[in-house]
Amino acid sequence: MDVRAQMSMLFHLDKCIGCHTCSVACKNLWTDRKGAEYMWWNNVETRPGTGYPTGWEDQKHYEGGWSRDESGKLRLRLHSRSKGLANLFFNPALPEIDEYYEPFTFRYQDLFDAPAGDDQPTAVPISAITGEEMNIEGGPNWDDDLSGSPIYAANDPNFDQVAADVKAQMDEIERVVFNYLPRICNHCLNPACVAACPSGAIYKRAEDGVVLVNEDKCRAWRMCVAACPYKKVYYNWSTGKSEKCILCFPRMETGQAPACAHSCVGRIRYMGVLLYDADRIPEAAAVPEGDLIDAQLDMILDPSDPAVIAAAKASGLDDGWIEAAQASPVYKFVKEWGIALPLHPEFRTMAMMFYVPPLSPVVSVIEEGLVKLDLPPEQVDFERFENLDKARIPIRYLANLFSLGDEEPIRRILRKMLAIRIYKRRQSVDGVIDDATVQVLAEAGTTVEEAEVIYRLTTLPTIEDRFVFPPYHREMSQEAIYGDPLARKGETGLGYLQAPVRGA
Repeated sequence: MDVRAQMSMLFHLDKCIGCHTCSVACKNLWTDRKGAEYMWWNNVETRPGTGYPTGWEDQKHYEGGWSRDESGKLRLRLHSRSKGLANLFFNPALPEIDEYYEPFTFRYQDLFDAPAGDDQPTAVPISAITGEEMNIEGGPNWDDDLSGSPIYAANDPNFDQVAADVKAQMDEIERVVFNYLPRICNHCLNPACVAACPSGAIYKRAEDGVVLVNEDKCRAWRMCVAACPYKKVYYNWSTGKSEKCILCFPRMETGQAPACAHSCVGRIRYMGVLLYDADRIPEAAAVPEGDLIDAQLDMILDPSDPAVIAAAKASGLDDGWIEAAQASPVYKFVKEWGIALPLHPEFRTMAMMFYVPPLSPVVSVIEEGLVKLDLPPEQVDFERFENLDKARIPIRYLANLFSLGDEEPIRRILRKMLAIRIYKRRQSVDGVIDDATVQVLAEAGTTVEEAEVIYRLTTLPTIEDRFVFPPYHREMSQEAIYGDPLARKGETGLGYLQAPVRGA
């Protein structure tokens, strides 16, 4: 057993309000410079919709991630060694700028220079690439809040095998329903971007699993951009280097949450350590499609298991990391309670960011459909429980996002979340918890005690509950390299600053 640690983030989609504060915080901190105008290391998509870049989930077009061949071996979708050599100077799977959007700014001086007149002066949009005037035709969330409309939702690949009548209902503009999907780099256990890089410039940090680009080694082949199925590696046209989310590792090393998580208004994000068995990655990534989720979750180890603790210490993890893993909120959501899943596990990269599927639209619709004055309140709850499949967001759609089209894991998660909601409603509105309510919890696979813990961590978490960071002890690393740790004071996490140079 080769125990490694991974810093992981969890997104509770029920709480996301689509305010994009996370995206702006990340943009201002990391990608506010020349060549990075179109980069959104963190973005929030409205679903159903086509996402950013447009249609990124369509791997028939983008050829990202891994596939399993007939002999059971993993293959990069992008290319083999010979095909990679042939495509070295022309890669047809790369997204074009139109599939992101042409970045723009505004000529604000027009507001001051406009002649006096009866009309309101406006700032003309100009291209951030050419400097020419332009008509804005796209953006990082161009389908914002219109995803239920036929304009964008019709092109969402996650509608595969969704019943035609259900899809037709979602196309009706007066019945628009949507949810938000925040995305960052998934810092995968089996990252296709790392495997595809001819220069060996991308690597996964040993101490916390963050996937980084060594810009000294990057030679702008851009295979990483094409191979990442989540399209979370970008090419900086100014420096000629690839760039991606670094999970704000300089902040984590000093005990601070990443900018996107720290600024989250809805408090949907949780962070913590997950321990996993690195020896099982090749086997788990190559299992048949139906077993992928279980194989990935089985790799995540119980941090309270004495055997795991001993193996973790043998692998070099100190007590601080193990204790952080034991207190990890991500571990609780993913493993203890089983209500979070990775995004598109069929890409076989073993994404290590997890999502709690959205429940709110489900309940609101079913409540409308059950306005029956002749029903006593206690029966209404049970009818809701049995009518999950009539959800406004189809179960099949959520299954295509999080569970390879298998509806049962989604149904199990939503039943548990709904049971907790029924339990808390009985407790707060009626003031009593009867046997029938306890039975609802039992049928959903939970208990009163677990429901209380999930409720507290979902609705009333403190910042210490949401973000549990281990002590990185960077001073020890600095001491090992430089001797005097104070010699690098003020450079924690970076070590040195060196601007990337195009062609170097």
